Amino acid sequence: MYEGVVQDLIDELGRLPGVGPKGAQRIAFHLLAADPADVRRLVAAITEVKERVHFCRVCGNVAQDEECRICRDPRRDVTVLCVVEEPKDVVAIERTREFRGRYHVLGGAISPIEGVGPDDLRVRELMTRLADGVVTELILATDPNLEGEATATYLARLVKPMGLTVTRLASGLPVGGDLEYADEVTLGRAFEGRRLIDV
Repeated sequence: MYEGVVQDLIDELGRLPGVGPKGAQRIAFHLLAADPADVRRLVAAITEVKERVHFCRVCGNVAQDEECRICRDPRRDVTVLCVVEEPKDVVAIERTREFRGRYHVLGGAISPIEGVGPDDLRVRELMTRLADGVVTELILATDPNLEGEATATYLARLVKPMGLTVTRLASGLPVGGDLEYADEVTLGRAFEGRRLIDV
C-alpha cells in the first residue's frame, strides 16, 4: 500500500500482539508525526529492555539480574508456590498484596491447537523446584479458560504423587457485576466456590 520504509514499519507493527492492520497504520503515522526526540526515547527503551531484561533463572519472571526481586526477597514464604502462565500474571497477583509466597512462570499454557505441549513450557523446571520437598502448597493460578484448565489439570495430576496440597484459584462473579449478565460457567463456578459469611 505505502512505499518502502513506511510499509515496512506498518508490517512490523502489525506483527505485535493485539495490533491489527488499522492499528499498525495509526501507530506508524503517529510515529511519523511525533517529535524526533520522542521516537528516539522509544527506540532507546525498546533496545535497552532487549539488552538488559531476561527471565529469572529460578521462577521465569522478568528480571534485570540473574534472579527477580521476588526470588531474592528472604521475607517471601518458600513453602507456597503459585504457578502462573506469564510474567504479567505475577504483576496482577502482586497488585492484590494478598500473596506472600513465591512464583513459577510456565511461559504459556497447554494448547494442542497451537501446538503447545508440556515440553514447551517450564514444567521440567517446576518439577525440579518441587523435588527438594520445601514447597508444601502449590497454587495453580492459570487462566480460567480451556487452555488454563487443561494446564492446571495436567499439573495437578503430575504432582499428585508428591503429596503436596494443590489448590486452584476460585473463580466466579466479578465485583460490581450483575447476575443476569453472567454466563452459565461463571455462575456455576461462583456457586461451587461459595464460602461462609462470618458476621
